Amino acid sequence: MFQKNLDDAKKMPKIDLIFDGDSITDFWATTGVEVWKAHYGSLNAFDFGIWGDQTKHLLWRLQNGQVEGLHPKLIVLLIGTNNLGLTPETPEQIAGGVKAVIAEYQKRCPEAVILLQGIFPRGANPADPNRAKIKAINQTIASFADGKRVIYLDIGDKFLQPDGSLSSEVMKDFLHPTPKGYQIWADAIQPTIDQFFPPAAAFTAPAQPKAP
Repeated sequence: MFQKNLDDAKKMPKIDLIFDGDSITDFWATTGVEVWKAHYGSLNAFDFGIWGDQTKHLLWRLQNGQVEGLHPKLIVLLIGTNNLGLTPETPEQIAGGVKAVIAEYQKRCPEAVILLQGIFPRGANPADPNRAKIKAINQTIASFADGKRVIYLDIGDKFLQPDGSLSSEVMKDFLHPTPKGYQIWADAIQPTIDQFFPPAAAFTAPAQPKAP
């Protein structure tokens, strides 16, 4: 998958917008494809996300040529939930991995701005033990943003019901977004996207001269 992404990226005339992360990002190409086309189809956007990846895998990808020769304006980064998997790391370790990925992206793409997203909520109920860990991670990674080169955005609450639960209509397995979930995601980050890719101004017909 890493090599396929490299090959596909080389076919692009240029890449101005990068999405990167794990399966949640990867599945823009399948579950979220219609939302992707509507929001990013004309923005020279590319999705480097790979399912199953943890912070260390994304770091390896960057160190092995993923963005060599690329000059994106904006990098939309969401990574870390898989570090809570079968051999979970501590929130401090996971935040450290996110910090390392940010540093590597800044090294490889120094002109780009990074839109760092808080890890999305997972688990059907607010009592799910991963919720507290995610909250702790997000509190730490929020401090990595300076509002200029790294912008932090936590949109997790937009996926939740008023009681804090996750609906299968938004995340089918309480982890991966449905098409509705991808629409929520796209709408939530659109104001930031617009800062770097302003929407085309509406066409206004020139005023007709008055008759003499």
